[in-house]
Amino acid sequence: MIRALIFDFDGTILETESPIYQSWLAVYQSFGLDLSIETWCETIGTWDSLFNPVTDLERKVGRRLDWDLLEPRRAAHEARLLRAQPIQPGIEDYLHTAQRLGLKIGLASSSDRAWVCPHLERLGLAQFFECIRTRDDVQRTKPDPELFLAAAAGLGVQPAEAIALEDSLHGVESARKAGLFAVAIPIALTQHLSFPSANLRLNSLADLPLEKLLEIANRAW
Repeated sequence: MIRALIFDFDGTILETESPIYQSWLAVYQSFGLDLSIETWCETIGTWDSLFNPVTDLERKVGRRLDWDLLEPRRAAHEARLLRAQPIQPGIEDYLHTAQRLGLKIGLASSSDRAWVCPHLERLGLAQFFECIRTRDDVQRTKPDPELFLAAAAGLGVQPAEAIALEDSLHGVESARKAGLFAVAIPIALTQHLSFPSANLRLNSLADLPLEKLLEIANRAW
């Protein structure tokens, strides 16, 4: 029986991935270079990606770059785009419904706490989460299962009693390795991916009421 929901943050609750990508793409383009979506997808949902845009760009340009100048401009561009981003469709309904149904609500993010928690406060969502686990709390981030296992333990549930809500391949893989029912909700950057390990794929949480998802997950288990 499902007793908990565990949300990813970046891309799932707030679409931070596209603003971050767009800000880095602008830096690459300022040097006459491209940054493909396929390459950037290696970073989505994990902190342990082998791809690093700083070293990649310097390798392509062939010299060290002045990041004291470039990074503040990039970060300001990212911040402007982020401020315009709404909460992802269906998230607030899911949180309110989960609370009404007495489900435990957690969060498992490969980002750090200093990134996740201020956004949750700004969006007025922090009070919904009984347990928040970020990369600060684990040795390995997604696709390793440690984050979801830590979040489930913090909520006092078994992994099989929880549904993971994720936008990335790394996140879905992490949830499945941990033993959760994994729902993939791709964003624009990840829509082209197939998510073969997901138990269920949705275009948006707004497409499926939580009560219906619980029926599907409970039948599947």
